[in-house]
Amino acid sequence: MAPVRKTTKMRAIERKHRRQLEDLLPEMVNELGLSETADQLGISKSNLGYWLLKFQIRVERVALKPGEEIEIKRVRS
Repeated sequence: MAPVRKTTKMRAIERKHRRQLEDLLPEMVNELGLSETADQLGISKSNLGYWLLKFQIRVERVALKPGEEIEIKRVRS
């Protein structure tokens, strides 16, 4: 993936949280959800959606019935 050109707002959020957005966004979305992540970062939900696309971060919704589990595997290249 080619490096993403970051806006002033993106860099400001990285400085505030002392983390790269590429790492911060998936973690926050998993813990807080899309709306709360946008609120916590001080950006709109549509802006958050754009950033997720820009960083090629996939957000998927999965429905599980009782007794089912899902496993997430991270592959680092």
